[in-house]
Amino acid sequence: MRGEQIRKRALLARALVRTTLARYQTNCQIDPKSLKFRKNNYGKPELDWQYADDWSRPPLHFNISHTSSLIACGVTVGSAIGIDVEEKQRRLKNDTLAFAQRFFSPLEIEMLTHIVDPELRLQELIKLWTLKEAYVKALGKGFSASPFKSFTVRLGDHVKGNIHTPPHMISKGHDITVETSDELKNPSSNWQFGLLELAGSHYAAVCIEQDSIDAGNESIPIDLTLRKTIPYVEDEYVSASDSAVVIGGLTRLSTCDY
Repeated sequence: MRGEQIRKRALLARALVRTTLARYQTNCQIDPKSLKFRKNNYGKPELDWQYADDWSRPPLHFNISHTSSLIACGVTVGSAIGIDVEEKQRRLKNDTLAFAQRFFSPLEIEMLTHIVDPELRLQELIKLWTLKEAYVKALGKGFSASPFKSFTVRLGDHVKGNIHTPPHMISKGHDITVETSDELKNPSSNWQFGLLELAGSHYAAVCIEQDSIDAGNESIPIDLTLRKTIPYVEDEYVSASDSAVVIGGLTRLSTCDY
């Protein structure tokens, strides 16, 4: 890798994945260095547990995303996960709508068109991008197999078909759904989303596959535990506060550390 910062971010990302996965279900009894990984048929990294004969656990799933100033690692037990983080101050070289025309679905473009304020429109585009990335990464088939234009993410009141309601009016507890076109073959419809604002500087989206057998026809909120970590240096629990705010999706932040 060229560039010291790129190498440093890559090293931190790998350390974060290993130390985070070692925390779960192992009581920190597994050396992070001993974890082994494999890739699925589409190249998505997966944990390759080396189970003992008398020790069997539900599989851990993980996903990672990073910006120049933050790395996020999401972990679930027994459910596929996708995660994406984006800086709120991200700027586009092209006009917001021109950018949306390249990557977004017609319904998403129409939604953005109804936002008059340029900064609000940009912020909603970043939120949509973050959610769409999280969904594609949760599918685990790569961006070529799941093009952004082949599905629509609906936020808040847009779920009810009220496309003229400004999307920046979404509030905590509003559901987020995804609708796919025929171009995306055999997608699961049981996806749950969470959209957060972190430290006032980043958006984070989490997409988790929901067990249709357990959930029935109801959406079960995502329970999230957040930690702020520098591997081997700092590790602290983050509560629901100004540093972590749910701004969309059926999501609950844990009220205690465990």
